[in-house]
Amino acid sequence: MAGIYIHIPFCRKACTYCNFHFSTSLGQKENMLHAIAWEIEHQKGYLMDASIETIYFGGGTPSLLSSDEIAHIIELTGRHYNIDNIKECTLEANPDDLNTKYLHSLKRSTPINRFSIGVQSFFDADLKYMNRAHNAQEADYAIKAAQDAGFEKLTIDLIYGTPGLSNGAWLDNLAKVATLKIPHFSAYALTVEEGTALHHNIHKKKQKPVDNDQSAQQFELLMQYAPAMGFEQYEISNFAADGNYAIHNTNYWKGIPYLGLGPSAHSFDGQNRQHNISSNSLYIKSILQEKSLLTEVEHLKLTQMINEYIMISLRTMWGCDLNKIGAEWGNEWVKIIKQTSQVFIEDKRMILENNVLKLSNKGKLFADHIAATLFVNES
Repeated sequence: MAGIYIHIPFCRKACTYCNFHFSTSLGQKENMLHAIAWEIEHQKGYLMDASIETIYFGGGTPSLLSSDEIAHIIELTGRHYNIDNIKECTLEANPDDLNTKYLHSLKRSTPINRFSIGVQSFFDADLKYMNRAHNAQEADYAIKAAQDAGFEKLTIDLIYGTPGLSNGAWLDNLAKVATLKIPHFSAYALTVEEGTALHHNIHKKKQKPVDNDQSAQQFELLMQYAPAMGFEQYEISNFAADGNYAIHNTNYWKGIPYLGLGPSAHSFDGQNRQHNISSNSLYIKSILQEKSLLTEVEHLKLTQMINEYIMISLRTMWGCDLNKIGAEWGNEWVKIIKQTSQVFIEDKRMILENNVLKLSNKGKLFADHIAATLFVNES
């Protein structure tokens, strides 16, 4: 069992907060698709003939591709990988791309069965602050159009902590999820990453800064109201109704191997991580001219594997299973982690049940700090 991620590094417009790898120029799109096709074939041994359970088109904005281009990529993938048992085939999409004609074309000619729609907010003021390409009305329309076209598996992204987003407006965003009967959503705090336009604009006082206290309040409201709406917080930023977990992302969190294709894409085979070069031009040149892939491989040390498991598992409702750590890496690590976690258990930021460590709601506010404190080191 494994997954395939395909990075489509193009966007029509640059969101001010985004630090993902993308380009707003589509001039290289055709060559990019040829390069990805080459990589699909030449990476066919990476997953050791594992059955592919999920395919995920991310970006960038993969919905800039036509249905024929998406169908061709998936057809090529099927030539070199076992995709007979695909459970989930996801396309990230911007609302302004999801018109009725495009949706019906995808339904008819591709195995896409799930959309991840970058809504971010149902308020135009927030969308303008983030320099999004769509407006609130288009977001509402895209969701309804996808449902009308027969796509039941939908998830949307929401962002909280935007300056000007009141707690009441944030709750209205959450209520909209329930009203539109969306079975899954992801919610992220607006973060200001160095090198982004938002970071520059805040530094130059062209845009209002993010208030961390406001973000924390809205995260607490999220944890309070999502369960009341029928959503389970199965990962810190991800919420599902009626068990509609994202299979592809859940497999990431469970350490299941995956192959990443395209510039900046990451892969994991169970022991090693690798990532492709984050440059469209160099990615295309290395493949189409030199017939080679520019990628870096990192062989994970034992402590790195343990620490990755701690970091990822604590973000999920399944928690950090100390029995798993003991069985796979040795009980000496379990003893160390138990000792380190005791302070968080005593102040009720962590819970230890059946030898599984989990974050409480209070602890989720400090997830990164707690995980880093629990990290183990080679003696």
